[in-house]
Amino acid sequence: MYQKEFMLEAIELSKKCLETGRGGPFGAVIVKDGKIVGRGSNHVTINNDPTAHAEVMAIRDACHNLNTFQLDGCELYTSCEPCPMCLGAIYWARPAKIYYAGGQHDASDAGFDDSFIYDEIELPYEKRKIPAEQYERDEACKVFEAWKKLSTKVDY
Repeated sequence: MYQKEFMLEAIELSKKCLETGRGGPFGAVIVKDGKIVGRGSNHVTINNDPTAHAEVMAIRDACHNLNTFQLDGCELYTSCEPCPMCLGAIYWARPAKIYYAGGQHDASDAGFDDSFIYDEIELPYEKRKIPAEQYERDEACKVFEAWKKLSTKVDY
């Protein structure tokens, strides 16, 4: 169930990025059982890490604090609709719900336009801006086959 205080905390984290000049204007918190268990703000430029978006940072923090790689029973509050990368990370983390403030068009208007990524996903590999070629599939599949048979694997 949506709780305003958590969204305002995510937005406050985004404001702090502006005030300190440390990253883009994005913030996120992860909540479990009514308590914040993870916080994140955009650290792309200060960490020289293109994956250091607020949602990813919050997921990393929450997973560390909860000692788990999945966020079952958690909710994500983010100052902006997640980009495609963050959405993928969120789905892998498996929280119960996402709440967001600004939308993708608001972010685009501020200079954070992800529409080209959505467009690229729809294209065949050979027509994408960054070409991708497949090699040694059979060798890679041998590892997958071994994984399937592994009795000690941890599914995720």
